[in-house]
Amino acid sequence: MRVVIQRVTRAKVTIDGNVKGEIGKGFMILVGIGEDDGDEDIEWLTKKIINLRVFDDAGGVMNLPITAIGGNILLISQFTLMAMTAKGNRPSYIRAAKPEISVPIYEKFIVSLSSAMGHDIQTGTFGADMKVELANDGPVTILIDSKNRE
Repeated sequence: MRVVIQRVTRAKVTIDGNVKGEIGKGFMILVGIGEDDGDEDIEWLTKKIINLRVFDDAGGVMNLPITAIGGNILLISQFTLMAMTAKGNRPSYIRAAKPEISVPIYEKFIVSLSSAMGHDIQTGTFGADMKVELANDGPVTILIDSKNRE
């Protein structure tokens, strides 16, 4: 699994003109799911995200996790994160999991993050044409791939 985590002051996702998910301060996370991803990737990424110390403490140092600031998460599925771009100019998405694999993993990831946060997170709709708006705070943007743990 690959995630792009953006620290935001606000974020929302709109589908067909209707707001599906919206948060204030927290993380807007894009997630790409590969064909070889599973429960171990979900567990590892959940712990990594929840404990990521990128929010300012009283001294203005990025030292606090999202749970310490009462933040929220907006999770958006994005298969294009699995793009392979080494050859040519047209990205290949062959490593992206098919919906029958990726949808259950995405749904488990939602449950895992919600449980770790202690409340429901906001989401988009898997496979939908979504419009995402956000105010990146910092900016702070972090890329994590669950297959690169070293």
